[in-house]
Amino acid sequence: MPPLLEGLRILVLEDEFLIAMDVEQLCRDHGASDVVIARALAEIDEQKVVGEFDAAIVDLMLGGTSTLDFAARLRQWGLPFVFASGYSDPDEIKGSFPGIRLVTKPYSGTDLVEALAAACGRAPV
Repeated sequence: MPPLLEGLRILVLEDEFLIAMDVEQLCRDHGASDVVIARALAEIDEQKVVGEFDAAIVDLMLGGTSTLDFAARLRQWGLPFVFASGYSDPDEIKGSFPGIRLVTKPYSGTDLVEALAAACGRAPV
């Protein structure tokens, strides 16, 4: 069986440097071909997101700024993503983003990889 994230180009929105580095390595260890970290929404060129990435891991807050509007655009564009956050109201996420997984911090690498793979149609939910 190929790695769950084989060949995927993944955008990681995470403002905590060490967590971002761990997530990057985790994705690469599971076959991702490219992993780009954005520590702030201003670092993202939204015009290129769909063409450059296959999936995203989204922290709910980046430096005190909510990512919910950006996540709504990801959903409009049809880009698979999961939320990975310690700041969360699971009911709010379920209500606003039905079907989008919330992996709460602290999370295991396995949980995060399996959630992202499932979002990409590569693993059971």
